[in-house]
Amino acid sequence: MATNVSTQLAQIKKQKEALLKKEQALLSKSHDKVLSKIVQMAKDAGLTASDITAAMGSVKSAKAKAVKVAKKTGSRGKVEPKYRNPANHSETWTGRGKSPIWVQAMKSAGTLDSALIAQTSAPAVHLEAPATH
Repeated sequence: MATNVSTQLAQIKKQKEALLKKEQALLSKSHDKVLSKIVQMAKDAGLTASDITAAMGSVKSAKAKAVKVAKKTGSRGKVEPKYRNPANHSETWTGRGKSPIWVQAMKSAGTLDSALIAQTSAPAVHLEAPATH
C-alpha cells in the first residue's frame, strides 16, 4: 500500500514539474511579445533605454516617497488625555481614535465639555535654588 501511495506521489510531482515548465514557457512567450511591442513603441517615439530606465526609476521613487510619508504620519507620539470620565476618574480619553462608551453617552447628552481636563499652557518647571554652604 505504501509503495502505491509513494508511486502516485512521484507521478504527481512529475506532472507538477511538467506543468511548471509549461507555465514558464507560456509566460516567457507572453513576455517576449510584450517586450517586442514596448521596444517598437520606444523606437517609434525616439526613446532610449536610459530614458525608459530613468522613467521607471522616478516611478519607483514616487512609490517609495509615498511609503515614507505614510510611515511618518502613521506613528504619533504619546498624547496626554483630554477628557476624564466624571463617574470614574481612572478612565480617560485623548480625543483621538474611537471614543469610549462614556464619551459617546456624554456627546449624545451634550455634556462632553464638562469632562475636559484642565490643560496647562506650559509644563511646570521646578528650579532648585543653588546650595549655600
